[in-house]
Amino acid sequence: MIPQDFIDQLLSRVDIVDVVDRYVPLKKAGQNYMACCPFHKEKSPSFTVSPSKQFYHCFGCGAHGSAIGFVMEYQGLNFVEAVKNLAEGLGMPVPEERAANPEASRAAREKQLSLEGALTQAATYYKQQLKSAVNAIGYLKGRGLTGEIAARFGLGYAPGEWQNLASVVSDYQSPALLESGLVIEAEDSGRRYDRFRDRVMFPIRNQRGAIIGFGGRVIGKGEPKYLNSPETPLFEKGRELYGLYEARQAIRNAGCVLVVEGYMDVVALAQYGVEYAVATLGTATTGEHVRKLLRHADQVYFCFDGDKAGRKAAWRALENSLPQLVDGKALHFLFLPQEHDPDSYIREFGRDAFEAALREQSIPLSAYFTRELTASVDLSSPEGRAELIKQAKPLLDQIAAPMLGYIIKKRLAELTQMDVDEIDMLTGQARPERKGRREYRLPRDSSRPASTPMVRKQIKWALLNPQWAHCVDVRESQQYDGEMATLVAIIEYIQASDPLPNSAQLAEHFRHTEHETMIDSVLHESLREPEEFANPDEHDKESFRLGFARLMDRYDDELVSTLSSKGYEHLTAEELQLLRTLLTRRMRPTSG
Repeated sequence: MIPQDFIDQLLSRVDIVDVVDRYVPLKKAGQNYMACCPFHKEKSPSFTVSPSKQFYHCFGCGAHGSAIGFVMEYQGLNFVEAVKNLAEGLGMPVPEERAANPEASRAAREKQLSLEGALTQAATYYKQQLKSAVNAIGYLKGRGLTGEIAARFGLGYAPGEWQNLASVVSDYQSPALLESGLVIEAEDSGRRYDRFRDRVMFPIRNQRGAIIGFGGRVIGKGEPKYLNSPETPLFEKGRELYGLYEARQAIRNAGCVLVVEGYMDVVALAQYGVEYAVATLGTATTGEHVRKLLRHADQVYFCFDGDKAGRKAAWRALENSLPQLVDGKALHFLFLPQEHDPDSYIREFGRDAFEAALREQSIPLSAYFTRELTASVDLSSPEGRAELIKQAKPLLDQIAAPMLGYIIKKRLAELTQMDVDEIDMLTGQARPERKGRREYRLPRDSSRPASTPMVRKQIKWALLNPQWAHCVDVRESQQYDGEMATLVAIIEYIQASDPLPNSAQLAEHFRHTEHETMIDSVLHESLREPEEFANPDEHDKESFRLGFARLMDRYDDELVSTLSSKGYEHLTAEELQLLRTLLTRRMRPTSG
């Protein structure tokens, strides 16, 4: 974990205008800056960057956030990677709360650089060897690849001799060669030899573009057909995707990403103009893969062979996707004819036919989920319908997207002739009563005032105008929950902060907390018009102050009604004192 005070310090030193302008040329437009959005196609600029709020927002697609959020979205990095990316640009060493041993951290960094250096040397050597490898060149040409596409992916060739790399590294006994997976050491003799021999080489890059491993495809007959680097400190197959670095811009342009099973599929698809494809690295699609893909695109397409193995891999991908699902983003599954993989299909039918199949023949996750579960049960019998619910339960428990989860349950309810509430009861998914942030508990029959639109507007104003928090007071006698708990948390954090946090620091402070989803939802829904992003005036500030006071009054009134309805004789001493406090507060004149 990176300490929160470092995040605050980073955001106080970085300028979001400079950060965004490195990737997207900005033009001054009044107090803000404008550009065409890098996250969706548009002809006229709707992407706004505010230097005063240190925030960006697109009025077309709704993308918004801080400098950290922009780097995450644009580069496809996770939070920690984005923070380190920005910090390196400022020369700020990134502390880690659990890094109690600075020397160990420095040693780990030196090892990383050593391994990356060895892999880069090897990649350069393999590329040079490809130029004179007649058999490898013939193989690639036979697969329809040009020199241009081979250069784009950095393809190379590992000759058939046992110690090829000995001629290009200063020390063939270097620990870096072994730890990076480039060489193998015999257990009996300790003798070393190259892991990759007589293979076409596919460099695997991380999201920074650094080479972290290789895939090698045998030429002619031989086993295994594909050989990957082993797991190393740099390379984890369950986290990395082949071709993601090369496909980033194409994914943004297309608004989707295609997941296939092999290196050659990715390269062949790119050769035919489908440049937004990536591949898993000889392993099943993992939750980390899906999480990474959804950071890059709203639409994810999985393409599998239509045989039994392909369908098994597809179902495994679905299972691992469920905990990563996000409402507003969609996963689709395409099954090719059994005699084809993506490489052979696009070579035979062309790009247009392949992309038409992707659009028209792929199955949304929800439909695939239902189809597979119902395929093996008899829905005409009570026993079959009960079996369907039994099979669905562990999967429904994992769906992270609430709206999509509800829609799937609704479809299952229709198929089993039940209500959604009955499905929830049988699967143990009835939601527990939400608990607020304060210790005081209202009676169970209490109902909160319906103030959602007003509260959400207050949250937006507090986020974009943090200085306003000092003109309102939070009443301590209340228990706040839902949107109101988020608003109160923002107000109290601002009031306790010195110096005053800006909008970006606020958003990042509540990242990874229970308030993150609410804050993101409010910003996405409310920042739809450019005037909402403009600097407000004193009238807006007064509206915020009065609106907050009205919310406090409504909560007081609701609590007074709840306590009074119990009857004074049934109130505890604590409740009686609270009622007196509330009634006294009611009698005081309000300002404004």
